[in-house]
Amino acid sequence: MARKMASQGTPATAALAAAGVPFELHPYAHDPSAASYGLEAAEVLGIEPARVFKTLMVDVEGRLAVAVVPVSGNLDLKSVAAALGAKKAAMADPKAAERRTGYVLGGISPLGQRQSSPTVLDESALGFDAILVSGGRRGLDIELAPADLIRLTEATVAPIGTTPAAKG
Repeated sequence: MARKMASQGTPATAALAAAGVPFELHPYAHDPSAASYGLEAAEVLGIEPARVFKTLMVDVEGRLAVAVVPVSGNLDLKSVAAALGAKKAAMADPKAAERRTGYVLGGISPLGQRQSSPTVLDESALGFDAILVSGGRRGLDIELAPADLIRLTEATVAPIGTTPAAKG
């Protein structure tokens, strides 16, 4: 059944459709040489980077978890560990992240993952009516309400992102 979906169909879009959640697709031509998938999406789509979120897999004391932070900043590993009741976290092995989620790096969506993991969304998402996350493949973002993302992923909301210092 899923294979008969439109060319934009991914496990993430299928999960949203099954849950009856309103969303908007934002496909774009992905440049394989782009240094940052998230910043590329923000630039190509003309959307402020603070509203475009990247999905990162982390290893929290031997358990994989999902961290969703704005592409305009970075993930604070100590903060995501604390949000999950742990002392420390590290970036997950890329191959383990791909196996766990069923997605390729640069296309990992917090939605429709092969195996669900504890999820933490940066609190800055609550400042927007809608945010964008990966749609499950490179070159596809999904716009949805932060409350819907929180509900579908059973996410914890915490201050896990950092903003880069201004260069001057």
